[in-house]
Amino acid sequence: MIWTLSQVALGGAVGAVARFVTVSGIARLAGTGFPLGTMVVNVAGSFLMGVLWIWLEARGLTRLAPLLMAGVLGGFTTFSAFSLDVLRLWDTGETLAAAGYAMGSVMLSVGALVAGATLMRGMV
Repeated sequence: MIWTLSQVALGGAVGAVARFVTVSGIARLAGTGFPLGTMVVNVAGSFLMGVLWIWLEARGLTRLAPLLMAGVLGGFTTFSAFSLDVLRLWDTGETLAAAGYAMGSVMLSVGALVAGATLMRGMV
């Protein structure tokens, strides 16, 4: 169990740093109050989750799931930050942006996961 927890912790640290760099980089480029960086991270993380899920299973490497899926991608995707972004948009009176952001993030993330899994199913 300690080995599994160590994998999750190490992967989580890597994913969290990658999330911070990605979100802050996109925020600088976008220059708006809209949380585009968080949305990009959630969609990309969902796509990668679909890819890894199929790739690891096809190769019998599910022992790496704690490191890569729960750890790296768990640290990288930001649904708690997503929820806070929705609330902040709502609290500032941007109700349409809050609704569009919430629906768009969920729909695009689920779609990206399906796309990643579909892509990998055709490759393995």
